[in-house]
Amino acid sequence: MKENRVHSQAGIPMLLTALAALVSGGVLLSSSPLQALLGLLLLFAGLFVLPGLYMLEPNQSAVLSLFGRYVGTVREDGLRWNNPLYHKRKLSLRVRNFESSKLKVNDLEGSPIEIAAVIVWQVADSAEAVYNVDDYESFVHIQSESALRAMATSYPYDASESGQVALRSHPQEISHHLQEQLAERLGKAGVQVIEARISHLAYAPEIAQAMLQRQQANAVIAARSRIVAGAVGMVEMALAELDKNGQVKLDEARKAQMVSNLLVVLCSERGSQPVINAGSAS
Repeated sequence: MKENRVHSQAGIPMLLTALAALVSGGVLLSSSPLQALLGLLLLFAGLFVLPGLYMLEPNQSAVLSLFGRYVGTVREDGLRWNNPLYHKRKLSLRVRNFESSKLKVNDLEGSPIEIAAVIVWQVADSAEAVYNVDDYESFVHIQSESALRAMATSYPYDASESGQVALRSHPQEISHHLQEQLAERLGKAGVQVIEARISHLAYAPEIAQAMLQRQQANAVIAARSRIVAGAVGMVEMALAELDKNGQVKLDEARKAQMVSNLLVVLCSERGSQPVINAGSAS
């Protein structure tokens, strides 16, 4: 079922025609029998034309059907007129959005998380929205949550390997994947997905504290690793400068002691007062 655009008549001329027929028919009713018969016909014509009038606002469409058969879709706004026998169902073509409820799912690594998303969508094909699904708005909400749940189980919350796509660290890639899944699911309902992005992401309350401690431990380890790497580089630079200038001659024992003192100074969190042995190291 695909949308078929059909033309509609301007409503104002048809309204004026119907009113003129009703007025003329009412006047002729009090005349001769022949004119009264003509008046009845005019009244019937006016009453027949009036139900064919309907109004469409901008970004609104009307799906027309005749005795259960799809006729076409009108997208011209204003006062319009079509066959009065047509059943007319109006649909909004405006951009709409909603935020899904917070879903509790397990990520790729099995950790329970809470996730929610904001979906921006609009009806692109009125015929598919009306005839392919029973209630397209309910279909959008249910399928969006189903796609979000399936997407969340495909990625870990945090990347455990370098370059791994994760829910927290790669929002653009995650949003793109979610939008692709939604477009595939909602396309059959004539719905276009404009944007989909994560609006809430957190560990489930029962493991939130443990995960926070793990994140803090990982941050401490990363910071310590960087400090040690920097300290080793500074020590190497200091020894190279001493050897280059040739002002101080250090044997292996004194170099080892100097390296130890420098590493204590550079890696300690508190102020240290190293003792530099200028004499013999023995």
